[in-house]
Amino acid sequence: MRKALSTMLEKDPEIKVVATGRNGEEGLDLIRKLQPDVVTLDIEMPRMDGLTALRHIMMEMPRPVLMVSSLTTEGAEATLKAMELGAVDFIPKQLSKVSLDIVRIEESLRSKVKEVARRKFRAPRAMRPAARTAETRAPAQVVRPSGRVVRDVVAVGVSTGGPPAVQKVLSGLPADFPAGILIAQHMPAAFTGPFAKRLDSVSKVTVKEAEDVEPFKPGTVYIAPGGKHLVLAVRGSRMEVRVVEEPANALYKPSANVLIESAAESTGRRALGVILTGMGNDGLEGIRALKARGGRALAQNDASCVVFGMPKAIVDANLADEVVDIDDMAQSIMKNLYAN
Repeated sequence: MRKALSTMLEKDPEIKVVATGRNGEEGLDLIRKLQPDVVTLDIEMPRMDGLTALRHIMMEMPRPVLMVSSLTTEGAEATLKAMELGAVDFIPKQLSKVSLDIVRIEESLRSKVKEVARRKFRAPRAMRPAARTAETRAPAQVVRPSGRVVRDVVAVGVSTGGPPAVQKVLSGLPADFPAGILIAQHMPAAFTGPFAKRLDSVSKVTVKEAEDVEPFKPGTVYIAPGGKHLVLAVRGSRMEVRVVEEPANALYKPSANVLIESAAESTGRRALGVILTGMGNDGLEGIRALKARGGRALAQNDASCVVFGMPKAIVDANLADEVVDIDDMAQSIMKNLYAN
């Protein structure tokens, strides 16, 4: 695995692998000595496992860490915990040369390494030394606006660095949140079920992995299953959630564009589009369609993104009604559901 990752990375002339470590203890010693810009870290290692090593990195010498993850339920749970501890993203461990996805995995790995290396990195607040914690402000308390609800659909697109951002937003919403939420997070199929369960355990709203053809309810969050698209449809007088395969040729499955375009077509001005941290521009065309039908759009700000790619695309296209720090996103979403 170490050799495979090194070979992939060094195909890019802008990337130099300065060392490889056989276990967590050796890895920590190498990081202290060589001070690399980015670390890839396996969860399963002898002597010191990846989560323990990650805690040491974040507390002692914080820097961007990409987890190397098995595409299993156990691997998903450990990876999500790692991202809560400060890892910026993950790459799949299945890197067999017979895989049809090997080229895409290689390109994604190199892109992620270069993108996170350029960003100013801050460890999660809980992992920082107590003396520095006072410099950061606590997230604003979500306050319910007065007036009537005019938007009851929230469609969210998110990718690199997304799990902690989504968790921060959902954990800030009240149990009687007056809209339903649909989320397209770029994530493998093995990860989306554990992701939904983890979010449900820390949120007052109900969070679940979406099933094909189920009612769309306020106060419920639907996570798109990995490898499939999530769409909102209207049948008669009711809205329903559907899980579909098409378009099969979409660059991402689930796709933020497919999700947000379906919300635009189904509900128009009743929908709010939200684009959070991620590479690329998935969600741009969906937000464009939503705005054309009278909906509103929020983008996460540069300073609080792991990668300011997807939000930047809608900001640069002048489609964002508000650009919001992740600490304030729950309040902004709530505010935008009500008549101004």
